[in-house]
Amino acid sequence: MIDAFAFPVLSAIVFIPIVAAVVLLFMDDRQRDLIRGVSISTAVVLLVLSFGVYVGYSSGVNGDDGLLTEQQNILADGDLFPATRMFDRSIGFEEEVVWVEELGISYHLGVDGLSAPMVLLTGMVAVAGVLISWRIEDRLREFMAFFMLLVAGVYGVFVALDLFLLFFFYELAIFPMYLLIAGWGWVKLREYAAMKLTLYILIGSVVALVGAIAMVLTAHQFFVGDGAAAFQAAKDAGIIAADARTFNFDLVQLALAAEAGAFDIGGYFGVEALTFAKFWFPFIFIGFGVLAGVFPFHNWSPDGHVAAPTAVSMIHAGVLMKLGAYAALRTSVQILPEGAQVHLPWIVFLTLINVLLGAFIAFRQRDFKYVIGFSSVSHMGLVSMGWATMNVIGMTGAGIQMFSHGVMTALFFGCVGMVYDRAHTRDIPSLGGFVKRMPWVAVAFIVGGLTSMGMPGLSGFIAEFPIFMGMFAASESISLQIGSFTLTNYYSVIVILAAIAIVVTAAYVLRVTAQVFFGEFDAEKYHDVGDITITDRMILLLLGLPLIIVGMLPWVMAPMIQAGVQPVVAMLGGM
Repeated sequence: MIDAFAFPVLSAIVFIPIVAAVVLLFMDDRQRDLIRGVSISTAVVLLVLSFGVYVGYSSGVNGDDGLLTEQQNILADGDLFPATRMFDRSIGFEEEVVWVEELGISYHLGVDGLSAPMVLLTGMVAVAGVLISWRIEDRLREFMAFFMLLVAGVYGVFVALDLFLLFFFYELAIFPMYLLIAGWGWVKLREYAAMKLTLYILIGSVVALVGAIAMVLTAHQFFVGDGAAAFQAAKDAGIIAADARTFNFDLVQLALAAEAGAFDIGGYFGVEALTFAKFWFPFIFIGFGVLAGVFPFHNWSPDGHVAAPTAVSMIHAGVLMKLGAYAALRTSVQILPEGAQVHLPWIVFLTLINVLLGAFIAFRQRDFKYVIGFSSVSHMGLVSMGWATMNVIGMTGAGIQMFSHGVMTALFFGCVGMVYDRAHTRDIPSLGGFVKRMPWVAVAFIVGGLTSMGMPGLSGFIAEFPIFMGMFAASESISLQIGSFTLTNYYSVIVILAAIAIVVTAAYVLRVTAQVFFGEFDAEKYHDVGDITITDRMILLLLGLPLIIVGMLPWVMAPMIQAGVQPVVAMLGGM
């Protein structure tokens, strides 16, 4: 287990923003400088701790005695339950305390190679969100308090290793989103968008929650019945605790149940060919996938982006949508691999629609924010497409895409907010020549745009190329059974169609860049427009540099994410 801190760093990361939110609510709203000071201090501390977790985990991945080597040795040695053992050994900075023993609920935190980059991403966007909200005048105290609660919920999902705890933080992240959009969003759309966003995500999470509870009950029945010997063998091997209960929400124990075959027993609902995994996988995957913008449950997302204040748009697109993709992988693909093998071959068509539809609609938008909103739908489709490859290269690309898209989209919305705050319009044809007054924003937007279209040397290429390679690699091994008809080798066709979105993305990025930042600047109309502040420049540097660093030095992230997805691929029966 990777652990480089002498104190419970993950608990600190989760509870510091909660404590800060409570402190902010008890402050006098007239102490605006103090409110800003507490908020930015909290965000910076979170970023420092998040970076420490990232570096600490990364240091234990490579090398002869690193995590990647250990994972290969586990597979080569033929150990008992190798996928579960790999997952258990990949957990770093682990904390576990029994919470509600009778219900099998524990306060169990930890990170692996997939969640550690998401923790760092959350810290980066938290700092950027506080800085870009520096000039908010209306109820600053409440805004910063709710923003901190949102950050705490996001952190909690990424570090939770107990399924109940994951749902707890998942819902905690949704509640402040509604308040922030409805209270501080764009007046014309905020109430509608906030309600639409909340209803979509809550309904999806409720469906996933029902499936999760059924999953825990099924695992319990298996461990007290046919799987009792496997349960005891896992205890004896040290994979799970010696005092572990059969009724348990622990994700490691659920992975054990999956590998032992608890969810693959036929006769579910009296149908011989139906198993728990086959029935519940689409409900849990798509239930969480709603937050990831999976088609056709995606249309809440652009409205939410547009209506939200800039900081909330940044964390919404940059981090919150990643919660859905992460939770879908962790609770359905990893725990229900048989269901993944049956359903991902058709769900991949939904991801293709995401990629193409989002790109084409973004191309048609006049509103600066709607362009980025629909672009997010398109790029998040690539993440789900990466999960559908069910191989290491494709899923590694999807993990990098989550980080790359998170940083890139937060940067995009930051740029849009800086332009809107000064021009007071998001109508693209009404703008022009802003590079003359806002050169930093122009350069940052171009970097984000090049990343968005997958330009080599930037993180978008490092993410998208493995996804497409993984799709090609999966084309020969994955087929879709439709009655007596078997569809084969269609993943390669999907890649070719998805590549159209790259061209469309390049078209709308170049169009927006040309119309907003180049051409003639109307000095009479935009006489108040000037260059950005020091805090705004800090935001652009904070979010722009990682796109270049990961693109030029992929080894700073790719091996870590590979270590995170290898247990999932092993659960699926491959490597």
